[in-house]
Amino acid sequence: MNTYNPIYALLLFFVISFLGYLLFRPRKGWFWLIKNNLKSNEKIVIEDVLKHLYHSENSGKEDNVNALTRALKFKDSIIVDVIKKMAINELIQFDGDILKLTNSGRDYALRIVRVHRLWEKYLAEKTGYDKKEWHEMAESKEHELSNEETNLLATQLGNPIYDPHGDPIPTNTGKMADVHGEFLSSLGVNTVGKIVHIEDEPDVIYKQILAENIHIGSQIRVVENNNQRVVFYAEGEEFKLAPIVAANITVAVLEKDEVVEENIVRLSNLKDGEIAHILGISKESRGDNRRRLLDLGFVRGTEICIDLMSPMKDPIAYLVKGTSIALRRDQASKILIKKD
Repeated sequence: MNTYNPIYALLLFFVISFLGYLLFRPRKGWFWLIKNNLKSNEKIVIEDVLKHLYHSENSGKEDNVNALTRALKFKDSIIVDVIKKMAINELIQFDGDILKLTNSGRDYALRIVRVHRLWEKYLAEKTGYDKKEWHEMAESKEHELSNEETNLLATQLGNPIYDPHGDPIPTNTGKMADVHGEFLSSLGVNTVGKIVHIEDEPDVIYKQILAENIHIGSQIRVVENNNQRVVFYAEGEEFKLAPIVAANITVAVLEKDEVVEENIVRLSNLKDGEIAHILGISKESRGDNRRRLLDLGFVRGTEICIDLMSPMKDPIAYLVKGTSIALRRDQASKILIKKD
């Protein structure tokens, strides 16, 4: 018995055609989406390997394949396959079992570092995102921007030299400014200096520094340094760090003939009944937040005192030029004053 039915055959033809369209539609078919996604993932792995090797070489460390597989959050097999391709494309080379960047690899790595640091600068200056979020957001964006988009971003930001952490931002030709200073962990007692860089990796140490509310640009004086802790004063507050944490902070030591800022404290340390004058706003306050404080009257020389204190003492209302302005403790910590 012949069971052939032309209607079923036609229906089957349309189903197969539709599935073929879904699979192989130019640029948007499943086949192409999966293929492009694999290429995109491979690009991310390549760029993360390059950036990791760049930072390792700059810090005097050496990495082999095992070190990379431990450091990067990808499957070992994927990293190994990518390393093979990178060697063929002359982005890296082997010195025994040690991986090293070629000139082309270093140039590529610098482009990734440039995007990352420019994007952190953008987040700091142009958005309201908390500094705890900058690094992770920039980690994603560094793989997305083209060279043209990166140069446009740099122009919009005024071609900055340093990112918010004090890291130098490579130019489009790969040149970078120097960071002059010494690790806080190596400074002797009574050394006076200014914080010029806070390393944002590893993340666990960076978050400890953020939790201490330590600011770039703050002048410090070391009062204790041993194998258990580093103690220093900055802007009227005492800070105690483990040496491993202090090693992530770079300080430019002040020479004897340089001006030492005395009696500078944070507005957050002002007590009820005290009167002070504003000396300035910390470099930690950036972009729109900084402009808003200036517009509200927090300018050098202005007299300030506490007008009203909330039950939890956060926020606190301060009297500035006859106006009561409420600030959270974190905001007040970025305004520098001198008590009368």
